[in-house]
Amino acid sequence: MDKATHKRYLDYRDLHVYFGGKKRLFTPDEFAPLDAEYAALKAKGDERDDEEEARIAALATLLHRD
Repeated sequence: MDKATHKRYLDYRDLHVYFGGKKRLFTPDEFAPLDAEYAALKAKGDERDDEEEARIAALATLLHRD
């Protein structure tokens, strides 16, 4: 895991303490592909279709970025 992804994981973990409720905490190995998918969808910007919009919204909720 690169340094930037590791920092985002630590931020996610800290937010999960407050906002995670009963959702399980992702491991670093589980977090990395979700983070990469979120970044790829975020980079598409206005070019995202409806399915991708729904997926980025779901990822934002899972990763506490909403």
